[in-house]
Formats: sequence, structure tokens, C-alpha cells
Amino acid sequence: MKYPIYIPEITATEKEYVSDCLESTWISSKGKYISQFEEKVATFSGVKHAIAVHNGTVALHLSLLVNGIGNGDEVIVPDFTYIASANAILYVGAKPILADVDPDTWNITASTIKKLISPKTRAIIVTDVYGLTPDMNEINKLAKENDLIVIEDAAESIGASYKGRRAGSLADISIFSFFGNKTISTGEGGMVLTNNDTIASLLRKLKNQGNSNTIRYYHDVLGYNYRMTNIQAAIGLAQMERINHILERKANINEYYRNHLKSYARFQRVDDGYISSNWMVGFLVEDIKQRDELMASLEADGIETRPFFNPVHTMPFYDEYNNPVSVELSHRGISVPSYPMLNKEDIDYISSRIINFLK
Repeated sequence: MKYPIYIPEITATEKEYVSDCLESTWISSKGKYISQFEEKVATFSGVKHAIAVHNGTVALHLSLLVNGIGNGDEVIVPDFTYIASANAILYVGAKPILADVDPDTWNITASTIKKLISPKTRAIIVTDVYGLTPDMNEINKLAKENDLIVIEDAAESIGASYKGRRAGSLADISIFSFFGNKTISTGEGGMVLTNNDTIASLLRKLKNQGNSNTIRYYHDVLGYNYRMTNIQAAIGLAQMERINHILERKANINEYYRNHLKSYARFQRVDDGYISSNWMVGFLVEDIKQRDELMASLEADGIETRPFFNPVHTMPFYDEYNNPVSVELSHRGISVPSYPMLNKEDIDYISSRIINFLK
């Protein structure tokens, strides 16, 4: 494939830090790079605590656990999101309540949430779809009025901002993912972010097998092995040291695509006061038939693509919902290569192939 959907940018610094881990023999879940990576992410995001974990899914699981959400509780979550956002709710025995999204921003809103609140509702998981945050002021206001916890699933949005505040700092508790196709990657990896000292302490305990703080090999709560390795953190630290450069490149890539394709496809709307992380460049075409034919055409040209997420309610272990916007986005959406190493000539070529098909 000449143009894969995504390639993480790995430089000499990542290799230097990983080599340092190997030489020091600190390759597992202890080592200097874990604390340095956590501090770098916390400072960048504007939060007090950032706790490194094995991936974004376990970060969501822990976020629900530390807030006491479990059997009999309901958690509102977007229908149009990656499956992990909803699966974590099932992990704790709670019930996902699937909200439809706005057709232009592709995110849930206070109005789509409000109609689903019941006496059993305990929390809202808000996903920053494709790197764009929802209107968090309105959602947080609604949550406060109904005594609900807000969890920001910022798996795709490190570097995004909402009215001057960074993604990861916009809710009671937030999470990042550092999977191989994310803006910042550790291969596998995640982070939980909070300003609450008590919650942070419990998170560190739960991710580390529930170890006692005072007695070695004594586990006073049920915990999990959700730790990040020092090698993963070393890669993440190297990437965080140039995050502004990566974000600038991805913003330029997004702009190039939009300028080329604005007459042929519909992009996610980004309002004033919002800055997207531009995690993936995606757009909508006319219908699922055109989407699938375009993907096949691009694949023949060596250009890898991805369809948008399938709505959660279409999975066999979820309840049926009537969420027409989520379905339409799923049927019409396509993501195209957007990794940081793409140059303008690459995007000119990819865009020309898309235009030739759509016009």
C-alpha cells in the first residue's frame, strides 16, 4: 500500500529513550520515563494528575470504577463512537444508554443527552469524535443540574481545545489513548486525567493490582494489572516533546484536504472557539454505495481508507435504538490517510483520485 491510513512518526529520540530503557533494564512498569511522561501530559493538558495505564479502554474502565458506577446504573454515551466507549460501561455491570449526535459536528449535545436522563442515570461519557470536543459548557451544566458525573473520552483528541481549555481537562475525569494510530502513540497505552487527589490515588492503586500503600504484597482492594511499561512511556515522552510540531502538521494536512475537497464532500463542522486535534481526516459522501465504491477505487490506487464507526446499537450485544444521524454518518463517512509525514504533493495526489471519482 503506497499510502496507508496511518503511520506513527518514530524518530531518533524514541529509539534513544527505548535504548536507554533496555540498557538500564527498567523495561517493565517501573522506571523514570513513566513519571516523566505522566508529568508531560498533565502539564500539557492543564490537569493536576495524569495516570499512565495500558490502553484507552482500561482507562475508561477505571474511570467508571473510581466513580462507583456499577450494577443498576445507567450511563449515557454516544451511539456514534468507537465501541470501547460503550463496552467499558458493560464491564462494570452498568447499562449503556445510546444518544444520537449532531449531524454537523458529529458529537453528542446537551439536547440529545437530556431526553435520555432517567432516575437511574449516573454518568455521561462524552467522546471527542475524530478529535473535536462537543459543547462541554452545556453538557457540564446539564450534568450538574442532574448530579451526574462527566467522563471525557478524549482518546482521539490530545491537543484539541474548547474555549481555551485543552481536551483532557473538560470533565470530572478524562482519558487519552496512545494506540498506534493516535496523534501521540506508545504502541498500546492510555492515560487517566483528573484534578481530584483522592480519585488519582485510587486510580494508581487499582491499576496496580490493588496493592496496599503500606504493606508489600498485601492487596486490600480488588485491583487490576493495567500498568504501562517504561518502554511505552519512553516512546510517549519522545513524542510529547514534539507534540506541537505533530499537531501543526496534522492541522495543515486537514486544511489541504478541505481546500481540495470542499466542493465534493462534507467535513465535520468546527465552530469558533473549538480547535480539533485533526486526529483523522474524514468526510461524508452521498451514500453507502458511493462510499464503498470510492474506497475500492482508492484501494486500487494504493490508498488505504477506513469507513466511519458503526453505531454501537448495531452490535449484537446492544439494545436497538432509533438514532438516524449516527446511522447516516456511519453509512456515508470515509477516513483517508492523514499521518504527519504526508506532504502537500501526497495530498494533491490522493485528493485528485478522490475528485476524479466523485465529480
